[in-house]
Amino acid sequence: MSYLDNILFAILLVVGFGFFTASVKKIIRNINLGVDVDRKDNPKARWKNMALIALGQSKMVRRPVAGILHIFVYVGFIIINIELLEIIIDGLFGTHRVFAPYLGVVYDVLIASFEILAILVIIAVVTFWIRRNVIRLKRFINSDLNGFPKSDANYILYFETVLMILFLLMNASDLHLQNVPGGYSHFHKAGSYPISQFIAPIFNGTSNEAVGLMFEVFWWLHIAGILVFMNYLYFSKHLHILLAFPNTYFANLKPEGQFDNLASVTKEVKLMMDPNADPFAAAPADENAHPAKFGASDVQDLNWVQLLNAYTCTECGRCTSSCPANQTGKKLSPRKIMMDTRDRLTEVGKNIDANKGVFVPDNKTLLNDYITPEELWACTSCNACVEECPVNISPLSIIMDMRRYLVMEQSAAPMSLNAMMTNIENNGAPWQYSQQDRLNWKNEN
Repeated sequence: MSYLDNILFAILLVVGFGFFTASVKKIIRNINLGVDVDRKDNPKARWKNMALIALGQSKMVRRPVAGILHIFVYVGFIIINIELLEIIIDGLFGTHRVFAPYLGVVYDVLIASFEILAILVIIAVVTFWIRRNVIRLKRFINSDLNGFPKSDANYILYFETVLMILFLLMNASDLHLQNVPGGYSHFHKAGSYPISQFIAPIFNGTSNEAVGLMFEVFWWLHIAGILVFMNYLYFSKHLHILLAFPNTYFANLKPEGQFDNLASVTKEVKLMMDPNADPFAAAPADENAHPAKFGASDVQDLNWVQLLNAYTCTECGRCTSSCPANQTGKKLSPRKIMMDTRDRLTEVGKNIDANKGVFVPDNKTLLNDYITPEELWACTSCNACVEECPVNISPLSIIMDMRRYLVMEQSAAPMSLNAMMTNIENNGAPWQYSQQDRLNWKNEN
């Protein structure tokens, strides 16, 4: 490549990575809008979580077909992009397969592995497309995927297919030029090509100059496609390829049935139950401080891990397909809970961008405008969605926090739940019996 090509390539890199960096900063800013929560405990267990679930894909393979195919795409995407480093060096300095002389046989093995993975990725992606658009699996045709989410999933599949095809065509044209008698330009023999060796014959009968031009086109389209795809992640569910790692690391390590208590409520209960406690011993409250909100009505009331969960959601629908409420026809979809949270968080982020870093109230909230009370109260809190999620997302934690807001801030619980809580308060049990009658059952035959 000429110096002009090197300069253009450097500009392309700066623009591509510049936009990507700006997007990452926005994501971090939006996640930090959440309430602080300590997830630095037990680092050994957290690293193990990340290694097994994010890196090892241990929860993906519970559904073997999708799991194995996903591993092909996952490993292919990660490993093939190791070649990106070589492409960047070649593009900046005008070299050709710069690592080949230093790695020798190892380089041949690497390129061969990349090609085998590329064809496996294509097979997996085509299978995923058929499952979504031809077989139309139930979890992929729910109403919560209407519109952009459905198109987004297909865009990703098209992106990955085109990138892998360009990779193989680039290698095939490269191989053809490497084998030109007497050599051609700067192309030297390097690499092993188990797949593209069967593609290279299509260039037979074409002039070397034309094949060289096609190689340049495939090369430029491949690297440009990677940069475009990298920046598309910000708008896409495919962001999980980056966020699955921190999401599994910061996941909740407590037993799934254990819910967090509000510190302020716990403090009041302890004061009430301790006969020696002096309620007046505490420092007086700050009159200018805003009272703490019970539960969550908007994304700023959720904690930052829950917001990280929303960005990490893969929209795979395993949570919804396992939800007993959804299976019985109720409105609840745990996947929709996460998608709605992410959509509202994105909307809040745009509001902040438009108002120079300050959020201006927009008369919208996550509760009611995105998620309805009907959806929240349909949840049985069984944790099936949490157990099924391949990247340790917890839709239930968001549902419970919003329920808490409805009960403690708005007194908007269903009548049956209000009756139960009244009975517990008055009778010490969920049933409408006096406390004196609570043991009558023991006298029954």
